[in-house]
Amino acid sequence: MGIKSALQKTFLYTVYLFFVKYIRKTKRLIKKKTKSFIKRIRKFFRGKYNRIYTEYVIAHLYPSIYKKYSKLPVDEKKVVFVEIRLPKLTNSFQLMYDNLYANTDFDIHCHFLRNTFVTRKEYRERCKAMIRDIATAKYVFFDEATNVTGRFVTRPETVITQLWHGCGAFKKFGFSTADAIFGASRKDMERYPFNRNYTHVTVSSPEVIWAYEEAMQYSHESGVVKALGSSRTDIFYDKEFISKSFDILYERFPSAKGKKVILYAPTFRGRVAKAKSPNVLDLNMLYEALGDEYVVIMKHHPLVRKRPQIPEELVGSFAVDFTDDMSIESLLCVSDICISDYSSLIFEYSLFERPMIFLAHDLENFFDWRGFYYDYDELTPGPIVSTNEEIIDYIKNIENNFDKQEVIDFRNKFMSACDGNATQRIIDTAMGDDYCRFRKATPLPKDDYHLIPSADDFEELLKKI
Repeated sequence: MGIKSALQKTFLYTVYLFFVKYIRKTKRLIKKKTKSFIKRIRKFFRGKYNRIYTEYVIAHLYPSIYKKYSKLPVDEKKVVFVEIRLPKLTNSFQLMYDNLYANTDFDIHCHFLRNTFVTRKEYRERCKAMIRDIATAKYVFFDEATNVTGRFVTRPETVITQLWHGCGAFKKFGFSTADAIFGASRKDMERYPFNRNYTHVTVSSPEVIWAYEEAMQYSHESGVVKALGSSRTDIFYDKEFISKSFDILYERFPSAKGKKVILYAPTFRGRVAKAKSPNVLDLNMLYEALGDEYVVIMKHHPLVRKRPQIPEELVGSFAVDFTDDMSIESLLCVSDICISDYSSLIFEYSLFERPMIFLAHDLENFFDWRGFYYDYDELTPGPIVSTNEEIIDYIKNIENNFDKQEVIDFRNKFMSACDGNATQRIIDTAMGDDYCRFRKATPLPKDDYHLIPSADDFEELLKKI
């Protein structure tokens, strides 16, 4: 074979490889673009379908179920607690549930809708069961908003009380977020109202009534929003509970003995279904500066599924994540300093009149995302920081930096109705004479009834309905 012939063959082979490569690349690109296009088409029609089906379910199916079962007589002894997301009764319900279970003969039902935690089909089944149940209930308690009951009017014999899951008025919610990044459009909120049919809405202070009226679209003249206090805060006046909280802390975190406790409890970021927790606290830096005198406890929002990890070398010796191991009430009792950001737990923590630090590294973004009811700088009863160095500097000089009167003034303004008697006050307002009418002759001992209802009991509940 001559050189010329070899060069020709090499050239032709190179051209062949180029075109083969180009054709394969083009085919992959076409395949990728086709998949992407199909995916977008599916997403578009799935969204349209979900929207149409949601309209059908909320506007027609749920109201028809309620209409059917509300023709039955009201059960004067039936009390229903509705938990929207979590798998057990939350702290907003627990003291109310305990009081009624121990002291009365009410027939108490608990529903766990598990919104965003189960499939749409299962969620609808849970909602339908709940609607059938509340249709004949005399008393219903919610602690969070839901659009499930938004498109029908409940019967006048049923008393519906919204206990809410937080105190004060910090982050905007409900209609206050209409057309904001966090909220839905005003049109959708009006189409699928989340806060309807309430007889009572309980809040922590007269100061914040206006905010809840705005968020839930109730007029001040209606008198629905009432400063009765938050039931969950009664626990902070229970010396036995506080003592047990310390026992649990030292049992599960022995390194905390003899040291001061820093509680880091941030709120979530993003939307509820994909809630995230910030990862800005440098535990190694805090350990180097404060490890001789302090330990750190992490408590992330219960909606956050993927949490920041504590460095392995610090776990158990300097820092622990107690998100699943101790209630926020217990942690507030045992902590000496609270570091948070935009969480409403600062209102509860003010009852202890202890130092608070506000790690607000993303303040501008969070404000644009959701907004606040009060000016953040003026509201917060403690320093606003954005770096770990600022946290360390404040804590090292805390005796000179901490202004206790600032926290007291904050407490008096936003928590004046939380005096340790909120649960009974709410019961008296919501139930009136029925509480005395169905009162047990002999109340149950606390240790015999304090079994927190959970979603595991759901099948048993369905059998009762």
